[in-house]
Amino acid sequence: MGKTASQVAQAGHFSLRPIHTFKVRPRLPEPLKPLLQVAYNLRWSWDHGVIELFRRLDPDLWERSGHNPVFLLGNVDQDTLEAAARDEGFLAHLDGVVKGLDNYLAGEAAWYPRMRRQDAPLIAYFSAEFGITECLSIFAGGLGVLAGDHLKAASDLGVPLLGVGLLYQQGYFSQYLNAAGWQQEAYEDNDFHALPIERVPDITVQINLAEGPVTAQVWRAAVGRLQLYLLDTNIPQNEPFGRQITNQLYGGGLEMRLKQEILLGIGGYRALEAMGLEPTVCHMNEGHSAFLGLERVRRFMETRHLTFQEARVLASASLIFTTHTPVAAGHDYFPPSLMDRYFYTYPGILGISREEFLGLGRQNPNNNSEDFCMTVLALRLAAFSNGVSKLHGEVTRHMWSNIWPGLPEPEIPIGHVTNGVHFRTWVSYEMNQLYDRYLGPKWREEPTDPKLWRHIASISTEELWRTHERRRERLVANSRRRLHEQLVRRGSPQADIDAAEEALSPEVLTIGFGRRFAAYKRAMLLLRQPERLARLLNDPKQPVQVIYAGKAHPNDAPGKELIQAIVNLARQPEFRHRLVFIEDYNMDIARYMVQGCDVWLNTPLRPLEASGTSGMKALANGVLNVSTLDGWWDEAWRLAPDGAGPNVGWAIGRGETYDNQQEQDEVEADALYELLERDIIPTFYDRSVDGVPRQWVARMKASLTALCPEFNMHRLVKQYTEDYYEAAHTRFRALDKDNAAQAKELAGWLRSVQEAWPHLRIESVDPVGAELLMGSDLNVRASVALGRLRPQDVSVEAVVGRVDAQGEIVDSVATPMQAIGETAPGVYQFEIEVRPPSRSGMHGLAIRVLPHHPALITPYIPGLIAWANSR
Repeated sequence: MGKTASQVAQAGHFSLRPIHTFKVRPRLPEPLKPLLQVAYNLRWSWDHGVIELFRRLDPDLWERSGHNPVFLLGNVDQDTLEAAARDEGFLAHLDGVVKGLDNYLAGEAAWYPRMRRQDAPLIAYFSAEFGITECLSIFAGGLGVLAGDHLKAASDLGVPLLGVGLLYQQGYFSQYLNAAGWQQEAYEDNDFHALPIERVPDITVQINLAEGPVTAQVWRAAVGRLQLYLLDTNIPQNEPFGRQITNQLYGGGLEMRLKQEILLGIGGYRALEAMGLEPTVCHMNEGHSAFLGLERVRRFMETRHLTFQEARVLASASLIFTTHTPVAAGHDYFPPSLMDRYFYTYPGILGISREEFLGLGRQNPNNNSEDFCMTVLALRLAAFSNGVSKLHGEVTRHMWSNIWPGLPEPEIPIGHVTNGVHFRTWVSYEMNQLYDRYLGPKWREEPTDPKLWRHIASISTEELWRTHERRRERLVANSRRRLHEQLVRRGSPQADIDAAEEALSPEVLTIGFGRRFAAYKRAMLLLRQPERLARLLNDPKQPVQVIYAGKAHPNDAPGKELIQAIVNLARQPEFRHRLVFIEDYNMDIARYMVQGCDVWLNTPLRPLEASGTSGMKALANGVLNVSTLDGWWDEAWRLAPDGAGPNVGWAIGRGETYDNQQEQDEVEADALYELLERDIIPTFYDRSVDGVPRQWVARMKASLTALCPEFNMHRLVKQYTEDYYEAAHTRFRALDKDNAAQAKELAGWLRSVQEAWPHLRIESVDPVGAELLMGSDLNVRASVALGRLRPQDVSVEAVVGRVDAQGEIVDSVATPMQAIGETAPGVYQFEIEVRPPSRSGMHGLAIRVLPHHPALITPYIPGLIAWANSR
């Protein structure tokens, strides 16, 4: 029986809930109905022709919608749609777009189908955020944009990959500044039904949390040829604690983070199974999804009737882990008490003890007070692990070396795959046309081909420069508009609002700095000497202007202070027209900046930038980079062809590090000013009679030619596919064959090796002679007590290398020794003749023993390494 009005009033706050829900779709005239197909495939986000088609309907609404074609079609005036349906030019444009999408989806010319044999893998790429387009707000910054670019390039290449993530009700925050210049955060609800995503019908998954069960529904976004699946818990079936899990990206405290990561890893894996999808390879993008490794082990135990160790061997072969964080404190750690609360049943299900379970996430499994780290869990479970640049790979091996005690850092099994960016997403419309004209259409599908980029030399200097100037003009116009809007919103004095119309100039050397405002990125390095900077910015003949943009994490007060300091400096008369901060940095603002700046500035404290990708986006638009030698730029600077290093951009310093950061900041700030005063500014303003800075354009061409083939997302996805995905898929298939027979055998062998290893010892080593003539061989013999192990179970290796000033062997080379006989029960003699490196000086020899099995992906198993005179 329904309540009376008085009963409702007496009940207090009234919440109007629907008894039935229904989705309203736009009513399109028949000729325009293909627009829905185009709108619901996110390939439009990297196709200028499709974007221009939607913009034609209503340019203002397109901008107000956040570049959302579904919202646009549902809100555009009906008369506008009827007019478009009669417009032959619009219909021809639409017909070309639809045919282009159909041809793309057919995928016959894509790279992977051309090279792949039978038995293709299915790769599931898990990430807490995906930055595909600004209207789908489920990302915070570089990690998410990288994941989005990864899907786009995999789609272009035809790689059989799908994405798994979370669909956040509010996503990441919008930034605005108050009158004092302090960052404020605003959260807006995503209307999922007005986004280019659709719910997967009849598919839900359940996870069990400490508070009770939680159900998630699944949404699907078409990303070109691929599918991105997103889990959403904000549904009526859930209690409030469950509905909140997908409320905000990185929202809430430590416990909420744990719930989100359980949903992503365990729930995400269950969602794939519920849809009948069985990935042979799972790629964990950062440690947020590492619980999927445990869930994969659990499911293999259930479906294949395996023990924990057998299922772990099988699952590990198919797991790939990419870490992005070069600071230990930046990784996710959960105290044992919290793990107990949420995983109290898991050890029993897996058939292992609580201590063994928690040890999977500890650097020292025997330290009962150590927190559980998601990165450690991923490193212990995944057969393939990597950092995101060459330098970051080195940093990561050092950071997590305790997991592999006794193993030299260079051999720790963590490689690197340097990041890249999806060029078609970030290259401006004008540069896109230029590349089509001079490089040919193949640059879109094969940007890794150096031969294509050599055609950059054929672009006339004048044409390249005029193209870039148009982009700078557009950046300045857009920045002025945004500056005006944010000053009005802030309630600034009218004089400041009017002055915004004169901020910046379309003809002045423009430096861009756009990224997350964290202390290590040192946004203030350029502003460290204000008087010197003011002279540079206001030079009457060679002026300079700087555009800043970026967000600080809501809980990062020092990051907010950096923003406030920049805003306050920009208010001073000597900086008012030459220094601006643009609020609410997003993909749209980023595109304007990386396409229109002349110089892209990056000033991280080495080696705290894992990779960085904004400079790569600028690179693809002909913008020159000036950066400290960290992340990708350390690699790019050193990879440039002989003699081209100084011509592809500028390096701040030469990678030196100081114990005192204050001193380092002072030295590198001074180096930056020297570069600006002596090289960057003079080169930019050195014009020929036609007003073109020919030396500057020569640098643009050198940068594009040398670096574009390497620092693009197609190269990254190809590298993952060839070096990781294919290898993981092949190993998984082999281990899984015949009811996982090889996985069972390998697990049994590993168990026997682990039991016997404490009894293994190197009894003696017999090198011959204290001196060796160059070119001579060193005969080495070692006696090794193997106990219950056989010679074929181990690899006994002679490690030879130069001895440094600290008495350590460096630049070592390990050579397997041969077993030549058994001298006593379980004691074997091994021998090798080693030729040391062809240089004189002090060299050293060490002998080690590693496990050996033909099915092992890596012999470097934590705790299984023995050295003569063990260290």
